Amino acid sequence: MPKRILIGTVTSDKTDKTVTVKVERKVKHALYGKIIRRSKNYHAHDESNEYTVGDTVRIEETKPISKTKTWKVLDRLVASKGAAVEADLEVAEATPGGE
Repeated sequence: MPKRILIGTVTSDKTDKTVTVKVERKVKHALYGKIIRRSKNYHAHDESNEYTVGDTVRIEETKPISKTKTWKVLDRLVASKGAAVEADLEVAEATPGGE
């Protein structure tokens, strides 16, 4: 039986050797016919801790690695834009006289 391969986005990399991947799919509503999005989170094995939040990755089904992990990350398709950076901007106060 072939192993399933899914594409999703990494939503968390806080745990050691594990990433949480959110996989979205579009389905047609049974009664109304509208296309709706359904998503599911998978825990995937990341041996070298190389994937970060925002990366688009491919995951492959494997034998159980732990209680919740039955997937492993194959490769990165799209890298994230990077972490958010706080900016320290000082704004000069405007005086009524324009000076």
